[in-house]
Amino acid sequence: MDQHALPADKNSVPPLRDGHAGAQVTHCYNCGAELRGPWCHTCGQAATDFHRHAHHLVFEAIEGLFHADGRFVRTLPRLVRDPAGLTRDYLAGKRASQIPPIRLVLVTLLIVFLAGGWAGRSTNADLAHTPSAADKAELKKANISLDMKGMPTIVNTDVTDWLRVHVTRAVNDPERLIDVMHEKAHDFAFLMLPISAFLLAMIFMFRPGFVLFDHFVFSMHSLSFQGLLVSVFLVTEHVVPGAGFLVLASPLHLFVHMRGVYGTGTLGTLVRMAVLFCLTAVAFSLLLAALVIVGLQALRA
Repeated sequence: MDQHALPADKNSVPPLRDGHAGAQVTHCYNCGAELRGPWCHTCGQAATDFHRHAHHLVFEAIEGLFHADGRFVRTLPRLVRDPAGLTRDYLAGKRASQIPPIRLVLVTLLIVFLAGGWAGRSTNADLAHTPSAADKAELKKANISLDMKGMPTIVNTDVTDWLRVHVTRAVNDPERLIDVMHEKAHDFAFLMLPISAFLLAMIFMFRPGFVLFDHFVFSMHSLSFQGLLVSVFLVTEHVVPGAGFLVLASPLHLFVHMRGVYGTGTLGTLVRMAVLFCLTAVAFSLLLAALVIVGLQALRA
């Protein structure tokens, strides 16, 4: 029997491998079934020799962290150059060759916050300074302006007092506020996915052939590209002069993506993009305000 074949007794311990990845495997190491292809038809485990060189552990760790298997490498170029085809293929059931959209979103969010953390270190250092006398004077003026004479009692006593206390804490410890907002931003960023999907459902309400699931897939692909674009901008803006031109790729990509998936005309796509931009701006502003409030609330005396 070949040294890489599993003995007939699946409970017995297979011999040690010689360390060469890609060795011929005839039986599944997990359940002992005879293999008929690259995957076990009984339990689904990959038909591969798991006794590998040490450097494979590094690649597997990276894959486990980013879920960056071969499908990610194949999906990313299509997301950039053919987003409509990528989305149409997924909706048509051609999914084996591409990474699942939700996993793509999670990987993108991780990349965005890694890039944001790298680019924001100098900004945090500038903001996180000891309050000066001028800062305290401005704070005092702000506290006075928050009195809001003539407003309802609940605003004067509750909201104003809350703002005065928490804004004071934020001025005294701006670095803590930034850290809290950065921590909570992950959750708020993920909320853009259902918001975007529901906005698309409203915009294409009278477009036949599309359901909410389709809008979710479109949103996941579109937001993933926008996140990757933001990451590239954050990394390159301090290194490459004129990197701001990258923002032009955002509406262009959305136009190509939306027109290709929904089959709308040029004018119809532009009008829907304008409506989507306005509604998204309102939703983003509300989320940003909520993020600031959550950040202030998390501050302790």
